[in-house]
Amino acid sequence: MKQHEVIIALGSNYCQSANMMWASQRLTSLVCGSKFSRILWTKDVSGKGRMYQNRLVRGTTTLAVEELEKQLKEIERALHRDGEKVTIDLDLMEYDFVRYHLRDWDRPYIQQLIGDVK
Repeated sequence: MKQHEVIIALGSNYCQSANMMWASQRLTSLVCGSKFSRILWTKDVSGKGRMYQNRLVRGTTTLAVEELEKQLKEIERALHRDGEKVTIDLDLMEYDFVRYHLRDWDRPYIQQLIGDVK
């Protein structure tokens, strides 16, 4: 099976440490050779609201892009993401060197963390 290079962003603003650990463990079953960045605390991009924990993971998967995104949404649903309480947010940032969420690439925390997984 073909291996696809991926980078996924993780973020949480509610029970951050527990939810980041739980999601990171789940991602290791989807992303082979998972290389995780450190965790950064950041302010909500709107400037109000809760503090976030953010990190990136890079590795490979045999899943097609559509199936991988479906699996990421299932992990989010398992933690009952609800409104302003972001238990976990998982965004596919790169798949086989094609970038997604283009506005997010310029965010300072992505720029700080990308070096951890390259």
